[in-house]
Amino acid sequence: MQSHQFIKYAFKIRTRLGVIVDNLMIHGRDEHEAQRKLRQVYHDCKIIECICHHGSVRIPVASLEEVANRTVR
Repeated sequence: MQSHQFIKYAFKIRTRLGVIVDNLMIHGRDEHEAQRKLRQVYHDCKIIECICHHGSVRIPVASLEEVANRTVR
């Protein structure tokens, strides 16, 4: 039997109606899986922020724009 390690992700989103929802905690093997689970519940939402929780350590997850800005500099 394989054991899968799940990581906790905290999302801040804007729903399709414009409501801000903060601190949505979702478990996943990686960020992609956590986002997939999030979008199953909140269709057409915009992810404003994603923070990865490894134990008691909070690690902000870099967005595509942040990565692109770092490579341009």
